[in-house]
Amino acid sequence: MATGIPPLDILLERGHYVYAIDAGRYLMAASATFTLVWVLRRTALKARKIQAREASVADMRREFAQSLQSVIVYVIGACFLIWGRELGVFYDVFGVSFGLGIDLLILAAIIVAHDAYFYWAHRLMHHPRLFKHFHRAHHRSVTPTPWAAYSFAMPEAAVMFLFVPLWLFFVPTPGWVMVAWLNFQIIRNAMGHAGFEFFPRWWLDSPLTSWINTTVHHDMHHNGGFNANYGLYFTWWDKWMGTEHPRYHETFRAVSSAPLRTSMLGTAAERTSSDMRA
Repeated sequence: MATGIPPLDILLERGHYVYAIDAGRYLMAASATFTLVWVLRRTALKARKIQAREASVADMRREFAQSLQSVIVYVIGACFLIWGRELGVFYDVFGVSFGLGIDLLILAAIIVAHDAYFYWAHRLMHHPRLFKHFHRAHHRSVTPTPWAAYSFAMPEAAVMFLFVPLWLFFVPTPGWVMVAWLNFQIIRNAMGHAGFEFFPRWWLDSPLTSWINTTVHHDMHHNGGFNANYGLYFTWWDKWMGTEHPRYHETFRAVSSAPLRTSMLGTAAERTSSDMRA
């Protein structure tokens, strides 16, 4: 039954489809990454586990529940996006292509823009007056797992979603480009919370790859580097703003080459917990 409130009508008519699609993307990326780590930890590559500490089943259940909660926020936001497109607020080019070259340039641009948005939004949510309400729920994962990819409090999930309408308002973006970016984003997010380093030891030594984020980079943010390593896909902003953890390179090389032993971050979990309570 129509309510006469367009976003609500869209939610009632199509919300379950949108939820199934976004929750499905999350489940596929998180479960595939979790399974890959489970397999690799039973090989000679087990030394690439970043922390000695193990995430508990309770940790993973919390991450999973919070991630599905975040999808609810994304679905509500998507209903407003659909309404906005119908009103002409956003470019209606979902089924359009500008040619492969232009489309790929738009894809590269949205990745770079999202990385910048994430860095500054993430850093802002670490402000003492905002942290408790926006970001504390995510930092309950001291030893994150791929299930933490969407593990946000609802206010943080709304901040994360806000990038999409901002981008679409200014940039006409073909549907396949949006889908490609969304899939790239969730895969990289799951990798960043995997607790296992996938990239080779030389990664930070090559100018072709040293600016691309690693799992160690974000894992340190959760486990001791609370006020460092805010970036998502790239390390540019952390380098430019002086927020890269001073032991990042050292820790990455240790994790990617040494046998598994007590985490180089030592009792960083306790330090992080103290910071969060402050």
